[in-house]
Amino acid sequence: MESFDSGRAPMPRNMIENNMFEEEPDVVDLAKESPSYPIDSDDVVYEPRSSRLLVRGLGENDLDEDEEEYESSARLLGMSFMNRNSSQRSAVLSYTRQHPSECCSMPSARTMVVGVLILVLVASMIMVICFLPGCTFTRGGCKKTIDTVYPVSTSGELFPWTELRLPVSVHPVHYSISLHPNLTSMTFQGSVSTIVKVLQATKKIVLHSSDMKIISASFDGKEVKILEYKPWQQIAIKFPDDLKKGQYVLNINYTANFSSSYDGFYNSSYVDTTGAKRVLAATQFEPLAARKAFPCFDEPGFKSTFLIKITREPKYISLSNMPKVKTSNLSNGLQEDEFEKSVNMSTYLVAFIVAEFSSVSKNVSKTMVSVYAVPDKKDQVHYALETAGKLLDFYNTFFEIDYPLSKLDLVAIPDFLAGAMENWGLITFRETTLLVGNHSSPIDKQLVTCVIAHELAHQWFGNLVTMRWWNDLWLNEGFATYMQYTSIETVFPELDIDTEFLSVRFRALAKDALNSSHPVSNIVSTPEQVEEMFDSVSYEKGASILLMLKGTLTDEEFRKGVIEYLQKYTFRNTESEDLWNSLSQVSKQPFNIAQIMNTWTVQKGFPLVSVKRNGTQVTLTQEHFHLNSENTKDSSLWHIPLTYVNNSCSTHSSCKQVFHLKDKTATLKLPGQVKWLKFNYRSDGFYIVHYDDEGWRVLNEALSVDVNILPREDRAALINNIFALSRLGKVSFRQVLNLMEYIGNETETAPLTEALFQLAQIYRLLDKRSELSLVSRMKSYIFHHFGNLMDSQSWEQEISMSKITLRSALLEMACSLDGHNCTTQAKLLFDQWLASNKTKQIPSDLMRTVFKVAAQTEDGWTTLLDTYKYSIYDTEKLKTLEALTSTRDVKKIILILQNSLDGSVIQTQEFPFVINTICRNLPGYLYAWDFVKENWDKIIKKFPVGSYAIQSIIMSTTSQFSTKTHLKEAQNFFSSLGDRGSQMRIVQEAIETIKLNMQWMENNLNTLQNWL
Repeated sequence: MESFDSGRAPMPRNMIENNMFEEEPDVVDLAKESPSYPIDSDDVVYEPRSSRLLVRGLGENDLDEDEEEYESSARLLGMSFMNRNSSQRSAVLSYTRQHPSECCSMPSARTMVVGVLILVLVASMIMVICFLPGCTFTRGGCKKTIDTVYPVSTSGELFPWTELRLPVSVHPVHYSISLHPNLTSMTFQGSVSTIVKVLQATKKIVLHSSDMKIISASFDGKEVKILEYKPWQQIAIKFPDDLKKGQYVLNINYTANFSSSYDGFYNSSYVDTTGAKRVLAATQFEPLAARKAFPCFDEPGFKSTFLIKITREPKYISLSNMPKVKTSNLSNGLQEDEFEKSVNMSTYLVAFIVAEFSSVSKNVSKTMVSVYAVPDKKDQVHYALETAGKLLDFYNTFFEIDYPLSKLDLVAIPDFLAGAMENWGLITFRETTLLVGNHSSPIDKQLVTCVIAHELAHQWFGNLVTMRWWNDLWLNEGFATYMQYTSIETVFPELDIDTEFLSVRFRALAKDALNSSHPVSNIVSTPEQVEEMFDSVSYEKGASILLMLKGTLTDEEFRKGVIEYLQKYTFRNTESEDLWNSLSQVSKQPFNIAQIMNTWTVQKGFPLVSVKRNGTQVTLTQEHFHLNSENTKDSSLWHIPLTYVNNSCSTHSSCKQVFHLKDKTATLKLPGQVKWLKFNYRSDGFYIVHYDDEGWRVLNEALSVDVNILPREDRAALINNIFALSRLGKVSFRQVLNLMEYIGNETETAPLTEALFQLAQIYRLLDKRSELSLVSRMKSYIFHHFGNLMDSQSWEQEISMSKITLRSALLEMACSLDGHNCTTQAKLLFDQWLASNKTKQIPSDLMRTVFKVAAQTEDGWTTLLDTYKYSIYDTEKLKTLEALTSTRDVKKIILILQNSLDGSVIQTQEFPFVINTICRNLPGYLYAWDFVKENWDKIIKKFPVGSYAIQSIIMSTTSQFSTKTHLKEAQNFFSSLGDRGSQMRIVQEAIETIKLNMQWMENNLNTLQNWL
């Protein structure tokens, strides 16, 4: 993590100047201002006094140590000084000048000069007078001093801290937490006893608390007053004298309501198969919501141990991170569960649940693994249990560090926004990402396996070793994403996870090509910025650059470096450099790992490598692949481990050669006669390659003769890259169509699904613009190139993951384009399903396609709505919901939007998914956009500003706009939001995407008209 002073910004000049003339510079409300610099370090390093903000007040020698700490916080005040007393300044200004009389004569030049001199003299005297109260005159002149400006707490007193990050002078050591959730009143009572360690003498303790009523507080047995500053979710205790170094105990008693959103300690409900409503309480603390459940030092760097007690009614069970030690019967008929003291961990990993759940368990490598679900779904937990056991064994072996807890619970929560959460020892999931029914397809199992593998990897990357601050979130999420694919490839080879990982890398490239992207390791300070770090850059790009690094090292070097990292930093916090250092210690490669990888983590985007060949000499040039042509000046350079193969050896990993491209341009010498070159072998590198005309021609020619001349990953990459280069303007769309001519001979899933994905994007853009002629011709083009494959697909049960993935993509495309053979077969399967009273199984991977066709009729849609309401199989429910959203009936679209937001029929957790699926169709996307605009305030009450849910909602509703009208409409709406979301990075991405769509249409409509 960056040191504290590296991100500081100087005080704005206009702020200092305005401050000179203020009468009362003592108190401002920091809720109205954002910090003027990002706060991203554990270490506070102060600047010399001469660089600090100068405000009249105390003499310099009058400052005590704590007030000196506060001085630098004045830099947080932004423009707040400028706005105060504006009415007073206006009143003064109204008397500064009299309008001259009409009869006044023009003064002489001499008079004007004298007048100007007098004015200058008067102004100088006024400035000196204004400064006098703020000066202490000595032989050295006027010593200017500072009076720190503090925010105002809820009690009206000054709050003793002015930064978003907590002070580092006090650290928590241990929390003892007692909670009594009341699932009738939807409130909870709590008490927390925190052992804190004072590392530096201080007169304050500052920690986090949000949305709770503090009843009482004591510090080392003495009652203390709690000050609260709600905008930053902080509370503080001030002391008259310095606290000396050592340990103390802080006790706080409080009450709170359950959270009304999906974070903190929140209540959930569901209806069981008897029609009875059941309630439960669960937690979701990452990234910043532990403070909603108990007062704490809620930053990942403040690791501590936890002992948790939960009071509950006997009909419920309670779960937490650690195994239960005992249950005590209380006099009021309630029971209290006490759990073991935890290992050292961050607050965001704490978790507890009170619910009526059933479970199955098994012992795996001395760890009791259990899967919990509501009783109605207890028969759907067995796949997850077996999968978790196999993956736990794999990780124990791979990392050479055994999972450190004696139990591991996986819990399916009926109402849960995230896909899953890696709470240590108590992993929580959506039901769709953990439960598998008897008739689930391999695609359903692949999803569940991926999520379990990801969360189990977090038990090491994120839990055992944790990033120091959220700027390095990728150390958690990038590694967990990489390890989920690595583990599944080894443990479950039948799931064909390589194809999925390849597709994920392509989508990450598309995101990172935008100007609105961000570095993998990025400076963040505000809660909204922290939320926004949970995106494809932290997850998928993080995983992609690790894959590239692994390919640059040997497999054993990479694994040993990872083990070294985990062993060295067990139960500690790290930053990116710590990982690079650990890998360097075991690597025997002749290059500096940190120097290579910093070019991929500290600057946004990725390189475009251009290849120009002249005989045996190849000129390689790198530049920033930047879709936004408004930003042409860019000096970014990457250290690229450039891999390549040629026609003499191209399909086996032993054929791969490596050239390290570090400069803007370099030359590669080829031995002997080489017909063609293919760079970025298997697309393991995070970059795009552009060949000169001859380079593309010979690759096209080679593929037209034999598609297997390149591995399937390379063929998919050529398709992905040439579509991306078309958007960039490096190749014409005619060249894209030339490459696509080989596709009729293609049989592998990866290149075929990538081609379908790219063509579907163009089709949807044309459809949303109502380019009816081109829509019809694009449809014909797709059927011409893929029709035979579509018609040859089986509609029976299939077990091959690769075949299922391809079939699902082909038939969904065929039916969405109203292909006669596809819709006829889909209607037949739906009718057979209905005739059997829904007992005849539709192959699970085809269910979505079949239901979408059925949803276009009134009877079909009504039947599916009933199916959605009463199904207990969550994968079936999700496919049914997607089919319901595919309707063209406007009334039904509006009904689904309303029901999913208020949670009356469709759970609110599904609202982002509903928006996404509705927006795929016309006219759905227009109604969804209007609905989001009209209900924005309701939406952000349920989903935090900047969260992944909000990111999804914004991009789903805007990413297919391609007209000036829609651009202006989006700009006007987002700019009107103010602090309700206008500054989100995803807003920049949305506007940029619309502009790029407009640009692509402008450049390629004529080509499409001429060549389709």
